[in-house]
Amino acid sequence: MVHLCAWIVAVALAQFIEPFWPGLLLIQGFAAGIISLLARLPVWWRWINLLFFPLIGFAQQLAIAPAWYLLALALLLLTQFGALRSRVPLYLSSQRAKAELTRLLPAQPGLQLLDVGSGLGGLLAHLAQARPDLKLSGIESAPLLWLLSRLRLGRRADIRFGDLWQTDLSSYDVVYAFLSPEPMARLWDKTRREMKPGSLFISNSFAVPGVPPDAEVELDDLHRGRLLIWRLS
Repeated sequence: MVHLCAWIVAVALAQFIEPFWPGLLLIQGFAAGIISLLARLPVWWRWINLLFFPLIGFAQQLAIAPAWYLLALALLLLTQFGALRSRVPLYLSSQRAKAELTRLLPAQPGLQLLDVGSGLGGLLAHLAQARPDLKLSGIESAPLLWLLSRLRLGRRADIRFGDLWQTDLSSYDVVYAFLSPEPMARLWDKTRREMKPGSLFISNSFAVPGVPPDAEVELDDLHRGRLLIWRLS
């Protein structure tokens, strides 16, 4: 949607551009960056949207072998495969989010925590060091991210490759998610059905539609994020 709006702006201004094609791409990129800023997207998405089409235009001027484009596509699929179905991009939890989550977790030895969409395993690596008493798990649907996080964490966490919707949540005391607005209503229904009373569902930044959290912690990080906390009953 960001790029579609940016293209509308660029085409509207095309009559004033000389030379046409490079200038059109630059205006599209600038418009996409401004729209991303106004939409308060994370910083890295602002840069991606700003540079995406201008870099494509620049790459067309270079003598790059087609095999490199195929390799880039393969890497994109290996890291963002799950996003094609779930509409959940890769978000990385900030250091502030990791610290606040560590502070919020109950002092319960053997507490079982699941990171939904565990990505590169940064959150679980932090918790494994800060709270070695925890039993940590992650679920990841992107093959390369799953492999890298498995290698990173070793036996400190159980990182599984698979589908969130096929994962039973009943054994977990805490479920943490940093996803997108798209799956939140469905995920809330799943947590209510499967998680035991007294367990915690914690979402980074994204709310459950129509369900206010029991507690909220502002993070003041680059995402302008917050931890939204629900206690299951």
